Amino acid sequence: MTDNTATEARLRAMLKDLLARAEVVEDDLRHPLDDDLPEQAIDLADDEALTGIDDVLRHEIADVRQALLRIERGTYGTCASCGAEIGEKRLEVLPTATLCIECARKADA
Repeated sequence: MTDNTATEARLRAMLKDLLARAEVVEDDLRHPLDDDLPEQAIDLADDEALTGIDDVLRHEIADVRQALLRIERGTYGTCASCGAEIGEKRLEVLPTATLCIECARKADA
């Protein structure tokens, strides 16, 4: 079994950062609308952009949590499609990867 201690620590740090960023975005989304109609339009446009950012952050949070769960279960680094080992360099660049490079290429095609 591979020692994933450093990877787990890195993922936990990523999770902490993502959760903090998501909290800031969600706090911004909770603000009341301004009484001024032009300001409301600007706020609503800003909120739409923030909602998109929040969605991306929530997706990344889920990916990190899934990676941590794979470490816990001993399946981290195994391709979910073919069962081969995911390359170490791929996991360094994308620690939440679930597919080996070959399967990822096929999925993108």
